[in-house]
Amino acid sequence: MRITLGVLVSCGLAASITAQSPGSSPTRTPQRPAAPRPVASAAPGETIAITNGRVFPVSGQPIEKGTVLIRGGKIVAVGASVTVPAGGRVIDAAGKIVTPGFLESATQIGIVEIPLGADGTDDQASTDKELSAAFNVVDSFNGDSTVIPVTRVEGITRAVVAPTGSGHVILGQGAMFDLTGAQVPDAIVKAPVAMFANLGEAGAASEGGSRASAMLRLREALQDALDFSRNHVAWSNAQRRPYARGRLDMEALGPVVRGELPLAINANRASDLLAAMRLADEFHLKLILMGAGEGWRVAADLAVHKVPVVVKPLTDIPTFDALGATLENPARLAKAGVTLVLSSFDTHNARNLRQEAGNAISYGLDRDIALRAVTLEPARIWGVADRLGSLEAGKDADVVIWSGDPFELTTGPERVFIAGREMSKETRQRQLFEKYSVLR
Repeated sequence: MRITLGVLVSCGLAASITAQSPGSSPTRTPQRPAAPRPVASAAPGETIAITNGRVFPVSGQPIEKGTVLIRGGKIVAVGASVTVPAGGRVIDAAGKIVTPGFLESATQIGIVEIPLGADGTDDQASTDKELSAAFNVVDSFNGDSTVIPVTRVEGITRAVVAPTGSGHVILGQGAMFDLTGAQVPDAIVKAPVAMFANLGEAGAASEGGSRASAMLRLREALQDALDFSRNHVAWSNAQRRPYARGRLDMEALGPVVRGELPLAINANRASDLLAAMRLADEFHLKLILMGAGEGWRVAADLAVHKVPVVVKPLTDIPTFDALGATLENPARLAKAGVTLVLSSFDTHNARNLRQEAGNAISYGLDRDIALRAVTLEPARIWGVADRLGSLEAGKDADVVIWSGDPFELTTGPERVFIAGREMSKETRQRQLFEKYSVLR
C-alpha cells in the first residue's frame, strides 16, 4: 500500500530517560509547567500580505508567486500583481504553498474530551425517545478543549461537530465552529448546520435490530413534523392527534421537512444509501450521506440525485455494514461526478484529515479534487461557501502556509490564520514534551 502522508507521533508526549544505578530513583529536573502561548491576534484593521507563495485559491487556477492580502480578518485581494500597502505586515512565502484552511466535516471536537464515559462526553441525547432531534451540540461546546489546538496546528480551521450515539434514529443538530479556542457564541460559524440521523447497523440497533424498524421510526418522525408544521395552531389547541415525539423535537424537525436544513444520514451499505435517497425523494429533503462505505456501488444514483457524500478515505476493512469497502471509494465516486467531501470521522485524531486525503490521492483521486474535498466542497454542502472554502476577496481569511505539498509526508503547516488571526503553535502535547523531555 502506498501512503503519501502519515502522522509519525500520535500523542506528542515523549521523554528521554538516562540510565540509573540499581535501586536509585530518577530525579526530575525542576521545571514549571509550560504556560500556554497566547494566540497572535491581528489588530483591528491590520493589513497582512502573504507574498511570493504558490497560491491555490481552489475557486480558480493556482497562482505562481501570488499574494494574499488580508485586512480586518477578511481577504481583500488575491493575485499575482496585488499591490501591498505601505506599513502592512509582509510574510514572504517563497517556496511555500498557500491554501484555504481545511474543514473537518464529521467530528466531536469540543463535546468529547475523554471518550471513556459520561464524565468526558456530551455528544448524545438522553435515552428519552421523545427528545433527540432538539438536542443541539452548541449547548455542550467547550472552546477550551485540548483537542482544538492539536487539530488547528495541522491546518484545520473549522469543524462540523455532530452528535453521535446508537440510542436514537435521529441524533440531533450539529453545528460548525471555528477552532480559535473561542467560546460560544463567538466560536459558532453556523448553527444548526444539519440534522443528523442513523440508518444501517447503528439505526437498526436503536430500534430493536431491524433496518426496516429504523426507517419506520424516521419516516414517522418526518410525517409528524410535517403535520406539526402545517397545523401548529390546531395542535396547540389540542385539535390534532398526539405525535410520537415531543414539541421540541417537532419544532427542531420543521426546517428539515421544509427543505431549509439538510438531513445528514449515517449509512454505509449500498441498500441503505438507496433507502436514504428514496426517503429524501419522498419528503423532498436536502440529503447529505455520511460514511458511504459502499458509495462507489451506487455512484451513478448519487450523481443523478445530486446527493453529496462525506467519506473517510482510509476505510477498506469489510464489515457486515460495508462488505464492499475499498480504498478506491473516493476516486470512484469523484469519477462518477458525485459531490465528494473527505473527513477523518475522528475527534482526537481529526488532525489526520490531510493524511486521509493523501491516501485517497494515492488510490486514484485527483489532487485538485482532493483539495476541494477538504475546502470548498464542505463549505458548499454545509452552507458557508459565501464565507469559507476558497481564497477570494470578501471571504474570511482562513489561510494556511505549507512548507510544501500539504498531502505529502514530509511537509506541514508553517502558519495558520483563522479570520485573519495567526494561531499559536502551542498545544498540550508540546507542553508535555517540553516539560518531560529530560529526566535525570
